[in-house]
Amino acid sequence: MEQQLSDSIRLNQVGYYPNAPKMAVVVGEVEDGEFYVKTPDLQKTVYTGQLTATKAGEFSNRPTRVADFSDFKEPGSYVLVIPGVGHSYEFEIDRDVHKDVAAASIKGFYYQRMSTDLPEQYAGKWARAAGHPDNEVLIHPSAASTQRPAGSVISAPRGWYDAGDYNKYIVNSGISMGTLLSAYEDFPDFYKNLELNIPESGNNVPDILDEALWNLRWMMAMQDPEDGGVYNKLTTPSFEGMIMPEEAAKPRYVVQKGTAATLDFAAVMAQASRIFSSYENEYPGLADSALVAAVKAWSWAQRNPNVDYDQNAMNKQFEPEVTTGAYGDKDYSDEFIWAAAELYVTTKQDTYYNEVNMLPDNKMPLPSWPQVRLLGYYTLNRFSNELTPAAQKDLPEIKNRLVSFADELIDGADTRTYRTVMGKTEADYIWGSSSVAANQGIVLIQAYQLTDDKKYLNAALSNLDYLLGRNATGYSFLTGFGEKSVMKPHHRPSVADDIEEPVPGLLSGGPNARADKQDQCTTYQSTFADEMFTDDDCSYASNEIAINWNAPFVYLAGAIEALQDRAAL
Repeated sequence: MEQQLSDSIRLNQVGYYPNAPKMAVVVGEVEDGEFYVKTPDLQKTVYTGQLTATKAGEFSNRPTRVADFSDFKEPGSYVLVIPGVGHSYEFEIDRDVHKDVAAASIKGFYYQRMSTDLPEQYAGKWARAAGHPDNEVLIHPSAASTQRPAGSVISAPRGWYDAGDYNKYIVNSGISMGTLLSAYEDFPDFYKNLELNIPESGNNVPDILDEALWNLRWMMAMQDPEDGGVYNKLTTPSFEGMIMPEEAAKPRYVVQKGTAATLDFAAVMAQASRIFSSYENEYPGLADSALVAAVKAWSWAQRNPNVDYDQNAMNKQFEPEVTTGAYGDKDYSDEFIWAAAELYVTTKQDTYYNEVNMLPDNKMPLPSWPQVRLLGYYTLNRFSNELTPAAQKDLPEIKNRLVSFADELIDGADTRTYRTVMGKTEADYIWGSSSVAANQGIVLIQAYQLTDDKKYLNAALSNLDYLLGRNATGYSFLTGFGEKSVMKPHHRPSVADDIEEPVPGLLSGGPNARADKQDQCTTYQSTFADEMFTDDDCSYASNEIAINWNAPFVYLAGAIEALQDRAAL
């Protein structure tokens, strides 16, 4: 009987390392118990295995069985065949199998660049004209000061479009930049050899740092030079339509300073300072300027420790009203921890460390834009051999907590339907759940770095498998990768450019248990938490892209690629 392609077989559509775990999940009733790994032409069987017993899905109760072919290690291109069901999408088994994925997810930031043309030489078919020069940005009344009254004009070009919209937000840039810079600090050799074909390629600076610098220079322009405070965002009062960047011409404003934005800025600048100090010849003075900016921002935050960005309250007081992303936060203890850790490690001055409570409670909250505490812990661990006694006393506890958190994440993954860390509870399926999976992966990579226990790396890899297709939707959530990858993300250039394929290397937000209540999209096919997703550009609650989702994907894919030899994957 001829075998047909079946979407019921869920697997990493990109592929697997020869010595790593390799699993697929078949959804639906399956009578036969055998499965086969075959060549793509279906002519040659290279491995035969036995499906696990049927298990009901945790959320949908759909019957599922697992095909584990970890024992098969021969490099090549293959498909998985389930008799009576069909065959899977084609996948690879090889070394460096996720290298292109790792590179593309960074290149995704290049496609988000503002204030510059994207020439065909670098952008291929997604070449476009420059949008948003941002050299005439108005001071919003909420941001006015004596030196910069409302309506005065500043220049703050560059940066990345934050998500599917055309604005720039310091808080979301904070965690995105911190995550990208951490990827470089943890795996510098890997990134020094990863070419992305961006305009700066070949300049003796790793491309990931050149890409980050495009956003860093914008962030530096968001600091008030008079007092050191940092504006929350640079935005149009309301979102632009689904048009190309060069067609978007609404007035642009910088809006109110805030404690969260200023501390995130301080952390990023301190981290960037120590990284770019190694590239003084290429970027003279950059490291010094970044550190000066960080110290000035820290001082402002100490003087203004509780300045909320409350957009509704602001709109009652000032015009024009601003209705774009708020990124509002009311607890700044985590931002103080992160900024203090970065400034302390960069300057070696105990005062930064001693001015905050590094261990305020027993919680280990997964990083997200309003919760950045663990970024500080990651940095302290990264530089554990260089810390003064002020921090050394806390280091064993921080390490123990990170490993315990990783153990908590892993618990039960080997018996769950999809054999992934992601999906332990419905709480994983929030707006931007793909970043939950990726950030869980980073915690697990950190635990592997601390313990050298391969179980953590394999667990992190399970979440990369999840993001690339082994999930309840059957989609690879990274545009351009996998035979069933997201095609219609909520992303203005991808909608407006008349090109069938979306801009590549962008991570879709993924299943969101409340998506149908959070946007006006009517094409959701399921109400189950792990299936509440639709590949439709109307679904900004499940299918938007965002820099703070791409950044942890960059870290996860790059880390696993960098560690493959050490871990014998």
